[in-house]
Amino acid sequence: MTQATRTVTGASSTAASTTRDRLLDAAAGLFYREGVGIGVEALCRAAGVSKRSMYQLFGSKDEVLAASLERSAPAHQAFLVPGADDRSPRARILHVFERLEELADGPDFLGCPFVSVTAELKAPDHPASLVARRCKDTLTAFFEEEAECGGADDPALLARQLTVAFDGSGVRAVMQGRGLDGLAVTMAGTLLDAAGVGDAKEAVPRPSGTSG
Repeated sequence: MTQATRTVTGASSTAASTTRDRLLDAAAGLFYREGVGIGVEALCRAAGVSKRSMYQLFGSKDEVLAASLERSAPAHQAFLVPGADDRSPRARILHVFERLEELADGPDFLGCPFVSVTAELKAPDHPASLVARRCKDTLTAFFEEEAECGGADDPALLARQLTVAFDGSGVRAVMQGRGLDGLAVTMAGTLLDAAGVGDAKEAVPRPSGTSG
């Protein structure tokens, strides 16, 4: 299993999975590889659970889709976003784009799972779209906090720009069928330069206990 797949499924090898966990892990990987149109029978077969078991746990495939994204989000976020360290805000932001480049170099990278789902659904109010949006908002909030600590002229604007750069870079990698060759990191660096976020600059003290 490659890193891109691990960040999507959030699968754990240290404990026996429950039926629900098996279903959601299988769903995350299957939806990522095959798209949200995958049928219930194929989903249950991949998870090794019966349709009856699935419907005892969830009211619909849409609920499974939303719950699978919810389950995979923490692992995805933990891979991208650095924990507490003494690096500058600029370096911490660039870390996210370096991680994206690492994922995009993998043979099974199919883009951001949250962007992919919302693009397929084309329904902003769908339960899975709402989960995906919350995940993206979490990443944007990280960018904004670091931008503020780094003395950005407009942290909120920079955070949105960085999120667009992140998502657009992932889409480009999928469309071109190849890695980003440093493009995502370079683009993020350009945005940081324009916003006045230097490598060693931390204009605002970081709140105690904040890990990003």
